[in-house]
Amino acid sequence: MANNELLRMWFDSVDVDRSGSINCEELQRALAVGNLHFPSSVVNQMIKLYDTDLNGTMSFNEFISLHQFLTVVQDSFQANLRNREQLSLNEVYNALTQAGFSLDQPAFYCACQSFDKERRGHFRLDNYMSLCIFLKSARNLFTSFDTSRAGAVTLDFNQFVYCAANMRI
Repeated sequence: MANNELLRMWFDSVDVDRSGSINCEELQRALAVGNLHFPSSVVNQMIKLYDTDLNGTMSFNEFISLHQFLTVVQDSFQANLRNREQLSLNEVYNALTQAGFSLDQPAFYCACQSFDKERRGHFRLDNYMSLCIFLKSARNLFTSFDTSRAGAVTLDFNQFVYCAANMRI
């Protein structure tokens, strides 16, 4: 209960316009205070992941869900650090598994290339979080088409375009 009270205080301090919801700019500024610098496209994707009422902002309850996800992601990152500030690709793979993402090697390396901006084979926390947000978005989108939970989907071209448009970060 105390954790929710602390989250409420933090949420209220971030909600600078006192609307009862936080928008992309408010969330982006708040994350930057914690030294997490994300482009607005990634912050918008965070909001989109948990915006259950589809109003483009985060209510407190939606924020709690985002916070829980980000905590799991951060914990998986921290658990794999070896007295450094970055994870190697092997450590990223282990951290993703701990965070609940299971990828084969080709999919893993392809996804990592998109988020390893400096092409150094190492991930800082913000890059790792961006990767996890992408994977969570991909999983949610995939699940919406995998209604029989078979682990495979067949898409027509229109559905593919829909997926591609929704995965842009």
